[in-house]
Amino acid sequence: MKIDIVTLFPEMCRAPLSESMMKRAQENAIVDLRIHNLRDWTQDRHRTVDDAPFGGGQGMVMKPEPIFAAVESLRSDHSKVILMTPQGKRFTQQIATELAQDRHLIVICGHYEGIDHRVVEHLVDLELSIGDYVLTNGAIAAVVVIDAVVRLLPGVLGDAQSAQDDSFSAGLLEGPQYTRPAEFRDWKVPDVLLSGNHAEIAAWRKEQGVKRTRENRPDLLEDKS
Repeated sequence: MKIDIVTLFPEMCRAPLSESMMKRAQENAIVDLRIHNLRDWTQDRHRTVDDAPFGGGQGMVMKPEPIFAAVESLRSDHSKVILMTPQGKRFTQQIATELAQDRHLIVICGHYEGIDHRVVEHLVDLELSIGDYVLTNGAIAAVVVIDAVVRLLPGVLGDAQSAQDDSFSAGLLEGPQYTRPAEFRDWKVPDVLLSGNHAEIAAWRKEQGVKRTRENRPDLLEDKS
């Protein structure tokens, strides 16, 4: 998979996407990740990327010219253009799974008070938001989306089953996990996990996943009804 990020803050993306699993995925040529500074596509000596909004209002709006120039120079027949914006569709594990099937993602990171809507109307394939809150800019959100997508690519995780067992993959939260020691400060690991009975362990984990979902994310159970 190829991923191009277009942002005003390349270093905000570069650091977290150069560590751990993401670093290994790039070293193993599973993903070709490139981070671009939007200002590289400006035409004036001040490298201007924003201007005051028509109709008045606070803040600045990202101009369409450099964004169109950037995407048009990076896009191919297989590209999907994503805009990170608070106005986007809420990002989910299901969307991550769908995006992992694409060959090329171009991720535009919004900033300021917004982006000229002609970009949304004529350039963007998918608007995404990682939650119902506002961040300083879309670079942080882009990192979240890319991490969630790349870990689903074949060969990225050490065990292919890991992604299938994650929270949300089956529509539920993952149940609790334990490791050694079996007893810590008089708190013991549930006996079933020490039993060696894989069928009972699987049933327990599913039961605990449902319980945890009911307590922390009951909306997920409502979606299944």
